[in-house]
Amino acid sequence: IAIREEEQKTKLAALKGEAVSASWGNAIRAYVLDEGRVKDARTKYETRDTEAVLNGKIDEFIEAYLKMTSQAG
Repeated sequence: IAIREEEQKTKLAALKGEAVSASWGNAIRAYVLDEGRVKDARTKYETRDTEAVLNGKIDEFIEAYLKMTSQAG
């Protein structure tokens, strides 16, 4: 049983990968939600449909990021 538990721990650790702090400097995305708008700090894309964004509709933000990164390379 101990061997199986150790194998499970090893598999779980491999799936989780390296732990990274969620501190401010490590943020992948920084959204500003104010004055009835949401703005992506990196791409400068913004929308006034705050409710949709808070419900997970972020395709436009992803597209803006992909356009930004494709132009940089």
